[in-house]
Amino acid sequence: MGTSFNEQFDQHGTWRREFALRLKLLSEWLRDHELLDAAVEERLRRLETQMRSDKVMVAFVAEFSRGKSELINAIFFAGYKRRIMPASAGRTTMCPTELGYDADVPPCLRLLPIETRLQPQALMEWRGAPEKWTRVDLDVNDPAQLAQALEKVAEVRHVTKDEAKALGFWHDDVPEDNPMMRSDGLIEVPRWRHALINIAHPLLKQGLVILDTPGLNAIGAEPELTVNLIPQAHAVVFILAADTGVTKSDLAIWREHLVTEAGNTDARLVVLNKIDTMWDSLSTPAQVQAQIERQRATSAEILGLPQEQVIPVSAQKGLVAKVNDDAQLLQASQLPVLERALSLGVMGQRQKILRSAVAGGISELRVEAGRAINIRRRDLAEQTIELKGLRGKNISVIKHMRTRIEQEQTDFDVSGAKIHAVRSVHLKLLREVFNLLGTSTLKVEMTELTDALRQPGIKLGVRKAYGLTFDRLREGLRKAQRTSAEIHSMLGGTFRQLNAEYGFSLQAPKEPDLAGYERDLDLVERSHNQYLGVSNVLRLAQPEFADRLVRALATRLRVIYESALGEVELWNKSAAAQLDAQLRERRRNFGRRIEAIERIQQAATGLDDRIVEIQGHESALNQLDAKLTELTAHLTSIPGADAPVAEPVLQRA
Repeated sequence: MGTSFNEQFDQHGTWRREFALRLKLLSEWLRDHELLDAAVEERLRRLETQMRSDKVMVAFVAEFSRGKSELINAIFFAGYKRRIMPASAGRTTMCPTELGYDADVPPCLRLLPIETRLQPQALMEWRGAPEKWTRVDLDVNDPAQLAQALEKVAEVRHVTKDEAKALGFWHDDVPEDNPMMRSDGLIEVPRWRHALINIAHPLLKQGLVILDTPGLNAIGAEPELTVNLIPQAHAVVFILAADTGVTKSDLAIWREHLVTEAGNTDARLVVLNKIDTMWDSLSTPAQVQAQIERQRATSAEILGLPQEQVIPVSAQKGLVAKVNDDAQLLQASQLPVLERALSLGVMGQRQKILRSAVAGGISELRVEAGRAINIRRRDLAEQTIELKGLRGKNISVIKHMRTRIEQEQTDFDVSGAKIHAVRSVHLKLLREVFNLLGTSTLKVEMTELTDALRQPGIKLGVRKAYGLTFDRLREGLRKAQRTSAEIHSMLGGTFRQLNAEYGFSLQAPKEPDLAGYERDLDLVERSHNQYLGVSNVLRLAQPEFADRLVRALATRLRVIYESALGEVELWNKSAAAQLDAQLRERRRNFGRRIEAIERIQQAATGLDDRIVEIQGHESALNQLDAKLTELTAHLTSIPGADAPVAEPVLQRA
């Protein structure tokens, strides 16, 4: 049957845990051998954070009643031997629901009241205010209590038309999208705006995040869901009903929220659910299969996808089969086919991306830590040459050598002012880069965009306002890149001069590449442009809605800019750490040279003893270097790290 999504995720989790343990051992070893300077420490911290915070988000998107929650139950929660997510007939998940795991939070369900939509804060800001959420504690060892508590995500309220309008669920201009009005004039809306489920499920503990979204009306009314969460998911599973195929509302969700402007649909997997409704005792199995294949081909054509990205499944029969250990029914449900697609696609691709990024970080770490060893090796070689030159010399020559070393030391101490001046110029230019990528610059841009969107009238020029904002943001990144190049050029010249004057081996670290962050900006702009279609023009006419959209944008941009700043800071630390290390080693070197001369002056055998001692230090350094290579190689050769990954069905957009 191949590796299931769950098994593949288990393997990924084992690899991450093993990596974290080996990284900790490397960190302790580096500290013990005085190889842990600021740059090396920062590399280690980044690798640890990258591994610890690595998340894989799979978003399940569908119109109401497509069996989405049942599919989540079948893939992820069948081990409980019952339904966990509510999955009865009709509307179940009424609000976007995230399932994940945070070890610092006890098992619970947190629910954000729908009324928070009347306030301007973005969803990310509400996450930082736990007191505003309704919390329900969960007993993960009691499946019945767990299932009962999670039924809360299906709760609704009945409000007046004006309240529904204020909350974003009613629009007079598009009546076909409005929910049903009861005979008493009240309208059904979700009770909750967002739900966070924190449970120690094995997959969630290893970094899986499941995003369960409600139907079209709820998706469109929550900009942060559409422009932030769904675009950042590593894969989107879009669910259709096998008996109806692609309906008008399904197509609206697909076109408005899931197809990017670039037309990249590799990270989209479509599930034709409820194929059991087509199992017909009056038709032969071959006829039923032919009917399913026709529906599959038609759906693929309408959505513009390769047919292999449309997978027919019966989530309900798959769940029943897993609960009852019925292998034959599980095979008929075709759930294992979907699990393989998720396993090879989502996990296969995610592991490749993470391992590639980690390998790059380890390589840089090896270079940074290796520099300190090379500095020590070079100083020992210089001492050996110096001491061998004293063989057979009389006392006055040795005394003169001591005077010369002391003069070198005095001259070197005076050079500190020059090195300080170099750092001052360097830091002045760096401040310019920090300013370009700082929160104040971002705040100014977001204020200007908000002002533009508040102009009276329907926002037909909204795309232009966004376009101008992103043009300025891109130009800011390019300016930061140009300034970085200027700093890099200056550093290279200064380092060459210091190398010539003081015999250093300084090497300007590779300048940060900010082009990748420009590509991130392009992706964010695309997701917003997609959202700014005709269907949302009326919503954008409401100032509070436009404000929410800009806040959602600011949340995502902040992450990009903080990452870019992190690159620049790491680059700066790498340059400064090199200089600090060489200054420190040179001062130690002066002390060792003077000590050696004193020993030679005191005893005739002191010279040869010192040369032998230095050779011993050189041998120890070679062993240290070999051990560093061995320990860093171990990080990339963890079992499973080089395991062949089948060609993925999915790739992250």
